[in-house]
Amino acid sequence: MTDISRYRNIGIFAHVDAGKTTTTERILKLTGKIHKIGEVHDGAATTDFMEQEQERGITIQSAATTCFWNDHRLNIIDTPGHVDFTIEVYRSLKVLDGGVGVFCGSGGVEPQSETNWRYANDSRVSRIIYVNKLDRMGADFYRVVKQVEDVLGAVPLVMTLPIGIEDDFSGVVDLLTRKAWVWDNSGDPMNYTLEDVPADMVDLVEEWREKLIETAVEQDDDAMEKYLDGEEPDLETLKTCIRKGTIDLAFFPTFCGSSFKNKGVQNVLDAVVDYLPNPYEVPAQPEVDMEGNETGKLAIVDPQKPLRALAFKIMDDRYGALTFTRIYSGSLGKGTTVLNTFTGKTERIGRIVEMHADSREELDTAQAGDIVAIVGMKNVQTGHTLCDPKAPATLEPMVFPDPVISIAVSPKDKAASEKMGLALSKMVQEDPSFHVETDEESGETIIKGMGELHLDIKVDILRRTHSVEVEVGKPQVAYRETITKRIEDVYTHKKQTGGSGQFAKIDYVIEPGEPGDGFVFESKVTGGNVPREFWPAVQKGFAQSLEQGVLAGYPCLDFKVVLMDGGFHAVDSSAVAFEIASKAAYRQSMPKAGPQLLEPIMKIDVFTPEDHVGDVIGDLNRRRGMIKAQEAGVSGVRVKADAPLSEMFGYIGDLRTMTSGRGQFSMEFSHYAPCPANVAEVVIAQAAELKKAS
Repeated sequence: MTDISRYRNIGIFAHVDAGKTTTTERILKLTGKIHKIGEVHDGAATTDFMEQEQERGITIQSAATTCFWNDHRLNIIDTPGHVDFTIEVYRSLKVLDGGVGVFCGSGGVEPQSETNWRYANDSRVSRIIYVNKLDRMGADFYRVVKQVEDVLGAVPLVMTLPIGIEDDFSGVVDLLTRKAWVWDNSGDPMNYTLEDVPADMVDLVEEWREKLIETAVEQDDDAMEKYLDGEEPDLETLKTCIRKGTIDLAFFPTFCGSSFKNKGVQNVLDAVVDYLPNPYEVPAQPEVDMEGNETGKLAIVDPQKPLRALAFKIMDDRYGALTFTRIYSGSLGKGTTVLNTFTGKTERIGRIVEMHADSREELDTAQAGDIVAIVGMKNVQTGHTLCDPKAPATLEPMVFPDPVISIAVSPKDKAASEKMGLALSKMVQEDPSFHVETDEESGETIIKGMGELHLDIKVDILRRTHSVEVEVGKPQVAYRETITKRIEDVYTHKKQTGGSGQFAKIDYVIEPGEPGDGFVFESKVTGGNVPREFWPAVQKGFAQSLEQGVLAGYPCLDFKVVLMDGGFHAVDSSAVAFEIASKAAYRQSMPKAGPQLLEPIMKIDVFTPEDHVGDVIGDLNRRRGMIKAQEAGVSGVRVKADAPLSEMFGYIGDLRTMTSGRGQFSMEFSHYAPCPANVAEVVIAQAAELKKAS
């Protein structure tokens, strides 16, 4: 059995362009996993193996790889930074024990860093911070440390200080050992010397070292007392304190360097081993029953316990479907049978492989703490639990956001039609934030996603990976409907023509609910006028109807139905009759209840150089944006706003034009809000035309 305490399951996450993938490349080189470093800007990075990633120089799907450092096994996941692929970060964090948050030395804490940090906080993942790109123009390590405190509300524990900055950046000072790591300019990460602290940095090093020790000893009362008495803790005690504080999320050890120039990455690797938790040190995963309620049991990391594993990613490649799986307890062997608690079906494990980006090594067994890929699973999807059939249990499932943007795609010819169906079903399995449905009226295939780039990449994958030529319609917004008035109403359903009759009478109230509540049903019937066994049928009728709003056919949100009274017939009443009655009641009453169209509002975070702020704000106002905040930084201004999705199509092109190509923005769904009357009229008219045309 391998020693699980020597495992580190870590993710590398950050904003677009902070250097995550480059950092991963350097780690793989240092650990001997690759011999030639591939560069992101050349499209040759090991973990960016999709054509679309290589062309655009961004990471789209998280890639998994395994390597070894100082006798420890590191399972590393390199995640995307772009906001449209946040789902990849979320599901990776769900199965990791620790993380490395990479920040750009000149860009600092950027919008997506905040989102990723928030996800990591929600998942309670211990992290270390790595401030990268200190060789770049405008880099400032101390400013980024301050931003981590102010913007993320985190406590950075500075462990290394930079020697020189921008073009003069040559190495780092390790505050614990008071040693300077100085690299030459050959670009070889192994060409460094350990020297004394440069004379002009001695005071600075002592000042930051004191802060480091004061923060660390708070984790140990004995060390704290001795320190207050003037006795400095030894290196071992300090490391133990830092490890404890890191695992408890009390602070985040902070390192600096330049991955591209191969300076400072060894210190980060040492920190992963020294301070990030092994699988034993992470809170055990709670088990839940089939309804999603916690059972009070935990999946304890132990190879001897029953199998508990979570499928966190499905990927299709030339060998078939790969199911990336984190094993929480027990062990998994080739040829064993596992139960998928979501489907209730068992599956046999054919092949287990250890992934290195897109190449693989075959394994016979895997155990608690491992992250492996299983080849050829039939009915497993993201978030499903695999367990021992003799001791079934479910792990807490993943929750994914609903898509906010959709486009219609149609195959160019009959031959492409069948291929497109197969390709889309594979893509839906791989990405839970990507939805596909067929419009019943027009027969069109609609694909839905988290943003324009998300859908753009999906269409690209259809064309290139699956060789399906498609025509793409205009982007559509996922509008919703709601009501604004309380209505009391009665509906009677009677059918007495041949055979057994149907009868159902309901007295009900429909009223607006609280935003975010969805559909709520309640029954206040007393005295048996509507027998209790028919209540679920009434609820079902309304619940099924809300998929079609009365204004433009969009799903209806946030309303409450209260069943007050009604009537039934001893022979002719049935669940079906009450269901039909409630569907008709919905159509009868919703138009009277002040129906209103809602539009998705996006949280916008725009970065712009200072001289273009006026143009950017003016443009956002024209797009019905509400400016929330402006924050001046060293290299520009961040404008935070809320704006309707319908006004934001093509925004990146306009922003680049306004800011001479220097502007950046990120956008994520915030909430639904009422549409202005003039916008609602246009949307409703378009819906009516579509209905007529079909």
